[in-house]
Amino acid sequence: MAVTPTWQGVYPALLTPFTADDTVDLDLFETNLLAQLEAGVHGFILGGSLGEASTLTLSEKQQLLERALAVSNGRVPVVMNIAESVTSQAIRAAKEAEEGGADGLMLLPPMRYSADERENVAFFQAVAESTSLPIMLYNNPVDYKIMISVSMFQQLAKLPNIQAVKESTRDLTNIVRMRNAFGDRFKIMGGVDTLALEALLLGADGWVGGLVDAFPQETITLYQLAQNGQLEEARQLYGWFMPLLELDIHPKLVQYIKLAATATGIGSEFVRAPRLPLVGEERARVQQIIQQALAIRPELSVL
Repeated sequence: MAVTPTWQGVYPALLTPFTADDTVDLDLFETNLLAQLEAGVHGFILGGSLGEASTLTLSEKQQLLERALAVSNGRVPVVMNIAESVTSQAIRAAKEAEEGGADGLMLLPPMRYSADERENVAFFQAVAESTSLPIMLYNNPVDYKIMISVSMFQQLAKLPNIQAVKESTRDLTNIVRMRNAFGDRFKIMGGVDTLALEALLLGADGWVGGLVDAFPQETITLYQLAQNGQLEEARQLYGWFMPLLELDIHPKLVQYIKLAATATGIGSEFVRAPRLPLVGEERARVQQIIQQALAIRPELSVL
């Protein structure tokens, strides 16, 4: 059952759980999906950085999409991430996602090549014109070295299915720039966990989360408090959450968040090489952050 993304609310960038023998653990994936739905998330995003997409085969991506669609059963939209180096491959991935039943796409700029403005606009336009699916562009110049500028969005505004942006520039004023330039033409989803509350208070429509993979109910509650204007309660919850949210802004965010999801019973530590599970002092340090947060986990019903 197709569900059109509204690009509002909380969309987890889902982890891809693996078994000890390096196969996709679809049953544990479903466990996490059900926890997300129970908490009240508003959409699913598959195959992003947290999903270890660069290590997944096409068949594995299709399996994840099929399971997510089956579990969602029309309750929330299922969005597939596209991160490709070649325009033709990005077009192929978009068409395959649409044929597989995806409800929308998250689209990164070309990988590995620092395309200029003209090249990026041409890339986004070619993919958008190849599919009828709604698209959220992923603006993350910190990690991917390409800034999708206001000028580029002005050129892309003519494409009706480019509807939203995952705002991960780390520059909160960019939310204001986008609103000044476009009003509500593009939905804005905060994409940095440690700036989530600030983004929501500046008018972001939602939050593409990372620690939501381990703490879905806390993420939803923080979003709802911000939407309701309950700022003192939101600050209180955000303060508790921040040491965990900082796990999202490290090169080993996959291992860190998988460790957190293991601690809350909805994930496992297994990653796919070249990533390796955490060991030694690093594992102990991250484990301590998680355990300290769990020891003082807030009672959400009183917020």
